[in-house]
Parts: sequence; structure tokens; C-alpha cells
Amino acid sequence: MKFTFFKYHGAGNDFILLDNRDERFPARDSVLIEKFCHRRFGIGADGLILIQKVKNADFFMRYFNSDGFEASMCGNGGRCAVKFAQKLGMVKHKTMFLAADGLHTATIERDLVRLNMSNVETFGKTDYFYYFDTGSPHIVVFAKKIDKIDVVYEGGLLRRNKSIANEGTNVNFVEILDDKNLKIRTYERGVEDETWSCGTGAVASALAMHLHLSLKDLPGKICVHAKGGILEVDYDSVEGIFTSVSLLGNATPIYKGTFKI
Repeated sequence: MKFTFFKYHGAGNDFILLDNRDERFPARDSVLIEKFCHRRFGIGADGLILIQKVKNADFFMRYFNSDGFEASMCGNGGRCAVKFAQKLGMVKHKTMFLAADGLHTATIERDLVRLNMSNVETFGKTDYFYYFDTGSPHIVVFAKKIDKIDVVYEGGLLRRNKSIANEGTNVNFVEILDDKNLKIRTYERGVEDETWSCGTGAVASALAMHLHLSLKDLPGKICVHAKGGILEVDYDSVEGIFTSVSLLGNATPIYKGTFKI
């Protein structure tokens, strides 16, 4: 079988995207997906996204981490999926699609995509970090001079914290720049490495900063400065729940190619 793939990135978080509306791709083959995502022996990516048909929505975004296994919601991947669906002619400038954590709406604003996230109801704090479920579980650690942190080592230790999620968690190291800007480095489970940005991690970190600084302005808007670019997180808060959460950033095509199985 021969497949055409497309490579996209959202703030440096890169993905292989496939039009799988005919469901020909062997999605249960985790070894094959891991090989495709391998940066030396495959195409190379943080994850693979299949665009599939679904009832009552424009498409279904099926997401796999680079370890080959199906994963929870990916914010940057969701934005790239929307841009790819537009290329396929499935959507125009607005869409509603299904992901692992439920339905999402999104708007394409030229080269940017604004993805509306689910309400954030699960979050809390320990003596050492904040934790959030923003479609995927995240730990947020506030620190200074995060450029000097060994993210792979430190993040790898915290990633296996089963008190937050049985399958472990993503880990974000955050440096506050001011009350509207933060700097972030993220260790992603499933990738088992630092990624150049993480959409659900950016959302978790922005909401954690809101709590950490006891910010009063609502609705809130925080710019998240990642290795691969800048993401904007907008949100509101109603009765202790974060609502109207959205993630804005680029969704950029890199190249397309073909492969055979």
C-alpha cells in the first residue's frame, strides 16, 4: 500500500498527518507508527495524526504519540489537524471536530488557528507543583532560569508521577516573565523527550500562572513563549472552573511525501 503524508508543525511541535477517511492505514500497528515518527529511521515527528470520518462533526482527529500508541488530546496537533482538514476541503474557516477528549470548535485566522479547548475542571496544587487536566494530564513547576534545567532528566523523573495519572503525566517547567508572559519548556510523555512546544501544556501553564500570581483580570490572556514559537492562551473563570479556554498559534505545512507499507 502506498500513502501520501503531510508534515506540519505548530510552534515547533511537529506531526505527520494522513487522510485516513478510507481507513486503509493500519492504525493498530504501534511499531510501524513508532518507526514513521523516528527521527533517524523514519519521517520524524512528535506524533502522527489520522483524519477520519465521524458522524455529527466535520472529522475525527485520531492522535498517536511518537512511541506508536494512541494518546489523549494534543492542542498543537489539533490546530494542525484543522489546517490540514481545510487543505482536504473538509472545512472552510470554522469547524467542529471530535478528538479523544470530546468535541472541539476551531477558527482559521489566516496562518493561525484558534482552537477552543474543553473547560478545565480538574486541577490542584501540591507543595512542589500545580497539576491540571487540559485534555491531557500536566504538572507545572515554576522555576527560575529554566534554560539551565535538564528537562529530559528532571522531566523524566516527574513524568512517572502516578498520583496525578496512572499512565503518568506531562511536565512543564515555567519561568514567569511578567503577568502576561511566561516562558516554558515541556517534557512530553509518549515522546519521552523535550518537545519544542506543547499546546495542552501551554494551556495548563497559563492557568497555573493565573492561580500562582492570583491574577484578577478576566477574561485572561497570556502569551506562552516556547522553543518553537509563541502561543496565546485565552480563558475565563466561572465558579472555580476555567471556561472559554482557547489556544491560538500557527499551523504551518512543512512538506509532503509518500511511503509504502
